[in-house]
Amino acid sequence: MSGDRLHRRGLLKALAAVGGLAVAGCDRVASEPRFRSVLDAANSLTYKVQRLLIGADRLAPEYSEADISPAFRANGSTDPQDEQYLNLVGNHFADWRLKVHGFVEHELSLSLEELHALPARTQITRHDCVEGWSCIGKWTGVPLGEILSRAGVTPEARFVVFHCADTLDDGGEFGVDRESIRYYESIDLIDAVHPQTILAYDMNGKPLTVPHGAPLRLRLERQLGYKMAKYIMRIELVQSLANLHGGRGGYWEDRGYEWYAGI
Repeated sequence: MSGDRLHRRGLLKALAAVGGLAVAGCDRVASEPRFRSVLDAANSLTYKVQRLLIGADRLAPEYSEADISPAFRANGSTDPQDEQYLNLVGNHFADWRLKVHGFVEHELSLSLEELHALPARTQITRHDCVEGWSCIGKWTGVPLGEILSRAGVTPEARFVVFHCADTLDDGGEFGVDRESIRYYESIDLIDAVHPQTILAYDMNGKPLTVPHGAPLRLRLERQLGYKMAKYIMRIELVQSLANLHGGRGGYWEDRGYEWYAGI
């Protein structure tokens, strides 16, 4: 990797970390409409700058088997207690199905066995958390582009939304009414069809465990870890993010994190 690329990657990580610290320390201020408009404008600028620096097709670094971390820390939720999810865990996900719907030509409902039968990709990559830690792991799964190709994305679609099994209390922050909601995340179609964007079902040669997102999680190797949704239940193609919960495209984004967390 060139020194210039290392510099840019480090700069983008630093900007994301600063943004996270600002959110952690300024929740009340950030909930004010005028301040939110400033944050939204900054997010839009960051997205454009990062897209310019990273490009649409550049690959994240991949590593060797020898580089795999001896222990891979689990991020975010690690033990969902939703009844529906616990029932799926109890029968080893035999009844789990991935639903793909929204602005598609053909809705899909795929079992874990059917996903395993589709073309797969294996990649050894580094997971960078907004909290500052990193781990390297080996992931195997179906390229998201393969799934979208089979569903047939219609021209109206602009974003891919991942609806997950774990329920969290939203805390009533940033103008969102306090309620328990299922975790969700979203990406644009550029990242959705990137070759390293996969729906992973294996980690380090074994099926995903519950702490790491079983039975299916997103691997989005060019963005920070909070974007990589776990416990995926359905994928929805949408035209806008405005009507999804807080309207900013994800559980953490509704709390002030950047929607595009490129590194």
